[in-house]
Amino acid sequence: MTTRFSRRSFAQLVGATAGAVSLPSWAAGLAQDAPKTDGNGRHFPQGFLWGSATASYQVEGAVNEEGRGPSIWDIFSHTPGKTHGGDTGDVADDHFHRYKEDIQLMKDLGLKCYRFSVAWPRVFPTGTGVANPKGLDFYNRMLDVLLAAGIEPFCTLYHWDLPQPLEDKGGWRNRDTAKAFADYAGYTAGKLSDRVKHFMTMNEIRTFTELGYGNGVHAPGLKLDKKGLAQVNHHAVLGHGLAVQAIRAKAKAGTKVGLADNLTTATPVFEVPEHIEAATKAMREENAMYLTVIQEGRYTDLYLKGLGAAAPTTTPEEMQAIGSKIDFVGINVYTASFVRADGSEKGYEMVKQPASYPHMFSEWLSIGPEALYWAPKLVGKIWNVKEMYITENGTSSADVPTAEGKILDTDRVMYLRNYLTQLQRAVSEGVPVHGYFCWSLMDNYEWADGYEKRFGIHYVDFKTQKRTPKLSAEFYKAVIARNGLA
Repeated sequence: MTTRFSRRSFAQLVGATAGAVSLPSWAAGLAQDAPKTDGNGRHFPQGFLWGSATASYQVEGAVNEEGRGPSIWDIFSHTPGKTHGGDTGDVADDHFHRYKEDIQLMKDLGLKCYRFSVAWPRVFPTGTGVANPKGLDFYNRMLDVLLAAGIEPFCTLYHWDLPQPLEDKGGWRNRDTAKAFADYAGYTAGKLSDRVKHFMTMNEIRTFTELGYGNGVHAPGLKLDKKGLAQVNHHAVLGHGLAVQAIRAKAKAGTKVGLADNLTTATPVFEVPEHIEAATKAMREENAMYLTVIQEGRYTDLYLKGLGAAAPTTTPEEMQAIGSKIDFVGINVYTASFVRADGSEKGYEMVKQPASYPHMFSEWLSIGPEALYWAPKLVGKIWNVKEMYITENGTSSADVPTAEGKILDTDRVMYLRNYLTQLQRAVSEGVPVHGYFCWSLMDNYEWADGYEKRFGIHYVDFKTQKRTPKLSAEFYKAVIARNGLA
């Protein structure tokens, strides 16, 4: 077997011995060509915000405490056959009672910020009407401890836990839900904006509509036709737009409003001008019913043409609300959607990955670190966005503890290292990404996958609720400490 060295590793090796031996000219050349660093590696901008993220139903538990009402996920997860092993979020990480311990985990990592979500049914147990006086007590307690630890809060107002009474009236099929969401969002932002300066209206509109109302894999488990789903999508983006307006009306001056979108991460299949142009077109068209309409206040002609008679019913007033100006864009990036140029009307083709394409523990999570370069780059270019955050990025892993109780998740470290390398490439070129939130702070309830798929950088023993830092937590802590990659 032949031993092989990369240019960098060999250069480092010979560099270390240069004072002791005389090097051949070719070896000295390698040492001279080695990448130059100041010992801190590839930097991120000064003041870059390093964070982690969770979501209410995935971590909180305490589903029947302090007046919280039922959400669609309470009902769905308790329906036989809907989740892995019948798992529910009844207890989850018990974060409702253990938030101080979890904030200490954040502090130990050196986090600068933390993204959490408010449970709508804690604040308005039936979705509308009079607010539950205890509804925000947990978040007030948590925010005070978070700020005392020097960690900046970012708040998501809807991370899929729709109050069940609203679903009983049609949920996102019903336009009234958009108005109810705006009322809840305005009320909550008005109460929390003395300490929270960044609010995201919704998390991953595409996921809760298409999986919840399209293929039925997520709550509420419906399978609507094409027109029905298009109308649900329209009501959801309308809810976002009305919520932006409500937050501006109710929150304190200086509050920033955005969203966290899992956009289709159009990525050139390789970097030549024609494929880059195709990816730029695809970024706008493949996200036509979500980020594009939010940014532009109109649906694209190709999107409406593709729907035909299934196009949603809209009004000019609704479109104006949907296009309400936002202050920042959050994007959730896990995989790459590769694009190539072709001669079609659209001008691009989405490339289907072969069965052999590598993926992580979750089958859907194919590896595409280039997406963390191209997604923010194209979003900034197409819509002239000046402030962006990577609101989620991370991966599942098998995460089997060793006999000593350690979790050596080298696969997650590999994933994070490669994705962050691409993000650093983007910010070094001036792409305005201001922060990054690793998904997730700890293992939690992974929706229909229950507790089988672990996404945390802290291992959670769900029988004892013990938290254990994984190797990936050590890696992330080192990245934060140096504000860059080695």
